Amino acid sequence: MNAIFVIGAFLAGAVLPLQTLINGRLAALYGTPVLAGATSFQVGAAVLFACHFLFRSPGSTARLSEAPTWIWAGGLLGAVYMAAVIASIPKLGAASMISLVVLGQVCASILLDHYGVLSMSAHPVSPARLGGAVLVLAGVWLVTHR
Repeated sequence: MNAIFVIGAFLAGAVLPLQTLINGRLAALYGTPVLAGATSFQVGAAVLFACHFLFRSPGSTARLSEAPTWIWAGGLLGAVYMAAVIASIPKLGAASMISLVVLGQVCASILLDHYGVLSMSAHPVSPARLGGAVLVLAGVWLVTHR
Protein backbone atom coordinates (compact mmCIF):
# COMPACT_ATOMS: atom_id res chain seq x y z
CA MET A 1 0.00 0.00 0.00
CA ASN A 2 1.17 3.47 -0.80
CA ALA A 3 1.76 5.29 2.51
CA ILE A 4 0.45 8.63 1.26
CA PHE A 5 -2.96 7.09 0.49
CA VAL A 6 -3.07 5.29 3.82
CA ILE A 7 -2.30 8.55 5.62
CA GLY A 8 -4.81 10.44 3.48
CA ALA A 9 -7.55 7.89 4.21
CA PHE A 10 -6.75 8.02 7.92
CA LEU A 11 -6.88 11.83 7.97
CA ALA A 12 -10.12 11.84 5.97
CA GLY A 13 -11.65 9.57 8.60
CA ALA A 14 -10.18 11.60 11.43
CA VAL A 15 -11.94 14.81 10.37
CA LEU A 16 -15.40 13.18 10.12
CA PRO A 17 -16.20 13.39 13.84
CA LEU A 18 -15.19 17.06 13.92
CA GLN A 19 -17.24 17.80 10.80
CA THR A 20 -20.22 16.04 12.33
CA LEU A 21 -19.90 17.93 15.63
CA ILE A 22 -19.67 21.23 13.75
CA ASN A 23 -22.72 20.34 11.66
CA GLY A 24 -24.53 19.25 14.83
CA ARG A 25 -23.95 22.70 16.31
CA LEU A 26 -25.18 24.26 13.07
CA ALA A 27 -28.30 22.09 13.26
CA ALA A 28 -28.89 23.30 16.81
CA LEU A 29 -28.69 26.90 15.59
CA TYR A 30 -31.01 26.25 12.65
CA GLY A 31 -33.30 23.89 14.53
CA THR A 32 -33.03 21.21 11.81
CA PRO A 33 -30.36 18.82 10.54
CA VAL A 34 -31.63 19.20 6.98
CA LEU A 35 -30.76 22.89 6.68
CA ALA A 36 -27.44 22.29 8.43
CA GLY A 37 -26.60 19.54 5.92
CA ALA A 38 -27.61 21.76 3.01
CA THR A 39 -25.39 24.55 4.31
CA SER A 40 -22.48 22.15 4.73
CA PHE A 41 -22.92 20.87 1.17
CA GLN A 42 -23.11 24.44 -0.19
CA VAL A 43 -19.84 25.41 1.49
CA GLY A 44 -18.19 22.17 0.35
CA ALA A 45 -19.40 22.60 -3.22
CA ALA A 46 -18.14 26.19 -3.34
CA VAL A 47 -14.70 25.09 -2.10
CA LEU A 48 -14.51 22.22 -4.59
CA PHE A 49 -15.54 24.42 -7.53
CA ALA A 50 -13.02 27.06 -6.45
CA CYS A 51 -10.27 24.41 -6.28
CA HIS A 52 -11.28 23.08 -9.69
CA PHE A 53 -10.92 26.50 -11.31
CA LEU A 54 -7.98 27.69 -9.22
CA PHE A 55 -5.85 24.62 -9.88
CA ARG A 56 -7.23 24.08 -13.39
CA SER A 57 -7.99 20.45 -12.64
CA PRO A 58 -8.63 18.35 -15.71
CA GLY A 59 -12.12 17.23 -16.44
CA SER A 60 -15.17 18.25 -18.34
CA THR A 61 -18.93 18.06 -18.04
CA ALA A 62 -19.21 17.27 -21.75
CA ARG A 63 -20.06 13.59 -21.21
CA LEU A 64 -22.64 14.06 -18.46
CA SER A 65 -25.47 13.60 -20.95
CA GLU A 66 -24.20 10.05 -21.53
CA ALA A 67 -24.37 9.18 -17.83
CA PRO A 68 -27.08 6.83 -16.54
CA THR A 69 -29.69 8.49 -14.34
CA TRP A 70 -28.58 6.53 -11.25
CA ILE A 71 -25.25 8.43 -11.33
CA TRP A 72 -26.97 11.28 -9.45
CA ALA A 73 -27.69 8.97 -6.51
CA GLY A 74 -24.28 9.84 -5.03
CA GLY A 75 -25.52 13.28 -4.06
CA LEU A 76 -28.79 11.87 -2.73
CA LEU A 77 -26.96 9.29 -0.61
CA GLY A 78 -24.58 11.98 0.64
CA ALA A 79 -27.54 14.08 1.73
CA VAL A 80 -29.15 11.13 3.53
CA TYR A 81 -25.84 10.36 5.26
CA MET A 82 -25.31 13.98 6.26
CA ALA A 83 -28.82 14.40 7.69
CA ALA A 84 -28.62 11.07 9.56
CA VAL A 85 -25.30 11.80 11.24
CA ILE A 86 -26.26 15.36 12.11
CA ALA A 87 -29.51 14.13 13.67
CA SER A 88 -27.71 11.28 15.51
CA ILE A 89 -24.75 13.18 16.96
CA PRO A 90 -26.61 14.90 19.84
CA LYS A 91 -28.20 11.61 20.95
CA LEU A 92 -25.26 9.23 20.45
CA GLY A 93 -22.13 11.37 20.81
CA ALA A 94 -19.28 11.45 18.32
CA ALA A 95 -17.58 8.17 19.25
CA SER A 96 -20.73 6.04 19.19
CA MET A 97 -22.08 7.64 16.04
CA ILE A 98 -18.81 7.32 14.11
CA SER A 99 -18.24 3.73 15.25
CA LEU A 100 -21.74 2.79 14.06
CA VAL A 101 -21.09 4.56 10.75
CA VAL A 102 -17.85 2.58 10.33
CA LEU A 103 -19.67 -0.68 11.09
CA GLY A 104 -22.29 0.17 8.47
CA GLN A 105 -19.56 1.01 5.97
CA VAL A 106 -17.68 -2.23 6.59
CA CYS A 107 -20.78 -4.42 6.33
CA ALA A 108 -22.08 -2.68 3.20
CA SER A 109 -18.62 -2.68 1.61
CA ILE A 110 -18.23 -6.42 2.14
CA LEU A 111 -21.56 -7.04 0.41
CA LEU A 112 -20.90 -4.57 -2.42
CA ASP A 113 -17.44 -6.07 -3.00
CA HIS A 114 -18.82 -9.61 -2.91
CA TYR A 115 -21.33 -8.90 -5.65
CA GLY A 116 -19.04 -6.57 -7.60
CA VAL A 117 -21.54 -3.71 -7.46
CA LEU A 118 -20.29 -0.83 -9.64
CA SER A 119 -16.79 -2.28 -9.79
CA MET A 120 -14.75 -4.09 -12.39
CA SER A 121 -14.41 -7.30 -10.37
CA ALA A 122 -15.88 -8.97 -7.34
CA HIS A 123 -13.99 -9.56 -4.11
CA PRO A 124 -15.73 -12.52 -2.47
CA VAL A 125 -16.66 -12.63 1.19
CA SER A 126 -13.98 -14.49 3.08
CA PRO A 127 -13.60 -15.68 6.66
CA ALA A 128 -10.99 -12.96 7.19
CA ARG A 129 -13.34 -10.23 5.99
CA LEU A 130 -16.17 -11.55 8.12
CA GLY A 131 -13.77 -11.72 11.07
CA GLY A 132 -12.83 -8.11 10.47
CA ALA A 133 -16.51 -7.12 10.50
CA VAL A 134 -17.00 -9.03 13.76
CA LEU A 135 -14.04 -7.19 15.28
CA VAL A 136 -15.53 -3.86 14.18
CA LEU A 137 -18.83 -4.95 15.75
CA ALA A 138 -16.96 -5.75 18.96
CA GLY A 139 -15.37 -2.31 18.80
CA VAL A 140 -18.78 -0.70 18.38
CA TRP A 141 -20.03 -2.56 21.44
CA LEU A 142 -17.02 -1.42 23.47
CA VAL A 143 -17.41 2.20 22.34
CA THR A 144 -21.17 2.38 22.84
CA HIS A 145 -21.48 0.26 25.99
CA ARG A 146 -21.70 2.45 29.05
